[in-house]
Amino acid sequence: AGAVAVGFFGIAYFQNNPAQAAGVSDNAERIFIELARILFNPWIAGILLSAILAAVMSTLSCQLLVCSSALTEDLYKNFLRKNASQRELVWVGRMMVLLVAVIAIALAADPNNRVLGLVSYAWAGFGAAFGPVVLFAVCWSRTTRNGALAGMIIGAATVLIWKHYAWLGLYEIIPGFVFASIAIVLVSLMGRAPSKAAQQRFAAAEAEYNAD
Repeated sequence: AGAVAVGFFGIAYFQNNPAQAAGVSDNAERIFIELARILFNPWIAGILLSAILAAVMSTLSCQLLVCSSALTEDLYKNFLRKNASQRELVWVGRMMVLLVAVIAIALAADPNNRVLGLVSYAWAGFGAAFGPVVLFAVCWSRTTRNGALAGMIIGAATVLIWKHYAWLGLYEIIPGFVFASIAIVLVSLMGRAPSKAAQQRFAAAEAEYNAD
């Protein structure tokens, strides 16, 4: 709500003061920075702008740790080195933090990239890769492990390809979600059904949910 309010206020202000709109004409994401610079004393503007850095740093630290943990524990330990020591995992985790940070810097260094565009791209990949898996896991007892993996891979790959070619002008999460869902259904039906115990747990959870 706050970001939307700043946007509307910026539209109203710069439409009435076009001579001061040079800083936002090429990059609308600078609207908060320009408003703070124009409307406030430099000391107050500095404090307001430091709030942006504080928000970025707090989010960045959390995201770096989450990415590092996922790559280290879920990928490296589970698939590459199941018997890795804790010391080894700590060093791998540090290297993953550095790797993710370098990739993020490389993406941010492109002057054509915008925060909103990068965030929407990231959420498209996240939603297409994991959204269908979560829905099918909750709603369809026939979902299998291989079906879920296929859905994640196809969903993420579709977003990457669709973003590059921009077919039909569609936001890439839409085709990604559709193709991921199709992959889950097809691969699950082609493989062995989940065990009876798993299906019984699913039925019990569904019955408990319906009872509530």
